Amino acid sequence: MTVVRRPWSVVKVVGFFALSALLLALSFPVEAQQAKKVPRIGFLCAMSGPSHHTEGFLLGLRERGYVDGQNIKIEYRFTEGKTDPFRELAAELVRLKLDVIVVASAPAIQPTMEATKTIPIVMAQSDDPVQSGSVKSLARPGGNVTGLSSMAPELSAKQLELLKEAFPKIARVALLRNASGSAASLQDMEKTARSLGVRLQSLEVGGPKDLDPAFVAMRKNRLGAVVIPQELIFFDYQEQLVDLSTKHKLPAIYAWSAFAEVGGLMAYGPSDRDLFRRAALYVDKILKGAKPADLPVEQPMKFELVINLKAAKQIGVTIPPNLLTRADRVIR
Repeated sequence: MTVVRRPWSVVKVVGFFALSALLLALSFPVEAQQAKKVPRIGFLCAMSGPSHHTEGFLLGLRERGYVDGQNIKIEYRFTEGKTDPFRELAAELVRLKLDVIVVASAPAIQPTMEATKTIPIVMAQSDDPVQSGSVKSLARPGGNVTGLSSMAPELSAKQLELLKEAFPKIARVALLRNASGSAASLQDMEKTARSLGVRLQSLEVGGPKDLDPAFVAMRKNRLGAVVIPQELIFFDYQEQLVDLSTKHKLPAIYAWSAFAEVGGLMAYGPSDRDLFRRAALYVDKILKGAKPADLPVEQPMKFELVINLKAAKQIGVTIPPNLLTRADRVIR
């Protein structure tokens, strides 16, 4: 029998490739299992679709290396300005077993908290998360909720100052108040009003049925303008409040830019775009292992003035050029 002896180099090469093929075959399932998981984020918002809110959030994600559809997946749910669907949509997002849920509207926080006690929840904006029970404290939130608060103690006073600057001749101003709100904010407002030479008249509102009578009372008492403060109850009635101020031709200043975007005259408050951009930082930290309970709730850092010139034309008023120049956004 003839024995064919292969040169050692050939045997060595053949063996190397055979071993490599075997190792590749054995390791492939492991590598497939260990393939990097694409994080899935829920985004629950009261808007009717993408807006400067979503733009700010996506900008914040891009600043941290995330691109939707590439290395992160965002599940959007919009309620078109209504609060009723929050509970249903929050439950729907929870069923998707997401990594984080971003709550883009303050009224959606409680329904989302009721839907899950385990999935991290990031508040892109909220009123007073401690008073509402969303977190235990700003410094140590506890639980599965953290994020940003849009509360600013001196905001209403600044609104009144801007209103007086826009309409120097006004002497009497209405202040809508939540019937169950704190009296401390009213005292601050009255102090500011006295310094501006303005008489302040507060009107308490407990629900939507109280809004129309409140505006009738403003006209009856010859009030020259109205401040809509940063109270969650008013956020739910955006269109109704804007329609009433337009109907009664009453200059109004609101605490959220969303009011100016749906036809309100002026808005001054925390920059929604900046809040949402910073919400992306919380998402990034949580995806990297941080626990919501240990991430302090931040308060607003950037404020913006938005003026709607279409609304000014509708109620027959003129905004001073110097105020228009200072505005962050002017809707024409």
